Amino acid sequence: MDLLHVFILAVIQGFAELLPVSSSAHVILAEKLMGYDPSAPDMTFLLVMLHTGTMFAVIVYFWKSWKKTYFSSWESFKKQAFYIILATLITGVLGLALQSIIKHVFFGGASSFEIEHLFSNSKLMAAALISTGVLIILSSRLDRGQSGEISLRSASIIGAVQALCLPFRGFSRSGATISTGLFLGVSRQKAEEFSFALAVVLTPAVILKELYRLVHAQGLQTVAHGQVFHSMVLSLLGMCFSFGAGLLALKWLSSWLEHGRWHLFGLYCIGFAIVVLCVN
Repeated sequence: MDLLHVFILAVIQGFAELLPVSSSAHVILAEKLMGYDPSAPDMTFLLVMLHTGTMFAVIVYFWKSWKKTYFSSWESFKKQAFYIILATLITGVLGLALQSIIKHVFFGGASSFEIEHLFSNSKLMAAALISTGVLIILSSRLDRGQSGEISLRSASIIGAVQALCLPFRGFSRSGATISTGLFLGVSRQKAEEFSFALAVVLTPAVILKELYRLVHAQGLQTVAHGQVFHSMVLSLLGMCFSFGAGLLALKWLSSWLEHGRWHLFGLYCIGFAIVVLCVN
């Protein structure tokens, strides 16, 4: 892996992550075209670090609106923080349960199974992309500009839907959670804010998991030779590149969501699913 490839992947990630088109699917396809194994520990860690760059872009972009929604008063902060924590806990519990089901039903309970093994399955990725596309299109058609707020019910359901996105690359987290919010009558702005607030909470835990996986897989001898350090440096640079691209993408997302063009992202997901199948 060299700096040019990291830069290309970071730009793809930065633009695709904050649009509901599954950045993971785009990055994984690009990795395959470059000859890399998307399920390898250093590549999954790079992907997570690229997500981190866009996470910081989210914080910078949404900070003003979050201050009004989440930090306007102590009562508002407690209520919104509870919803975010509740949704995240539901995501964690259901996500682990789903991973266990996949492991025992489809992999015979193999001790060597890791959920990252699914990342190289192009057919599964295409199916997830199509599912996201259909979900986005349906939510766009049913959206009538509702003005609802996040509630206990909507936070719980959004958290459950987010859990379905974790093991399946191609099932866009932002696309699924924002669409679910629209289905439940949440306003476009509130659904967008809540979706990306969940992303900010979820990302650090994923980073720690992938860092552990990288060190554990490559072993102490590799660490001594500096290969893990090299991977981390490139991943940090990629994080910076994806941060810049992510800020530009957020303006695009907000504009299309607020001006009734949400369905176009769904059409793109379906079209990209066909590309994934053709390339592989």
